[in-house]
Amino acid sequence: MEKKYFERFCADGKIHWTTHGLKRIQTRDISREDVMNCIINGEIIEEYPDDYPYPSALIFGHKITGEIIHVVCGLDEEKIYFITAYEPTTEKFMEDLRTRRQK
Repeated sequence: MEKKYFERFCADGKIHWTTHGLKRIQTRDISREDVMNCIINGEIIEEYPDDYPYPSALIFGHKITGEIIHVVCGLDEEKIYFITAYEPTTEKFMEDLRTRRQK
């Protein structure tokens, strides 16, 4: 999964904002601008090629104000499908907040 497609579609406004995702970011005090900043400037840290209906990825990045966030979104040939975003914790990730802890 190439990051450039996420960047291009995001810059072009080709994002499908799911109801689920919008509800999640509202309760987590994360804005659409924060999500877009993460997608454009962040890095893919996990890929889920077998996700249905579209392959998806976990992107590590930052809110506009600098806090670290993770964004999960799917991708097809035409647009990004925003799934969710959250502020990661060391409960599930290592201190770098990029590496998932083993179960």
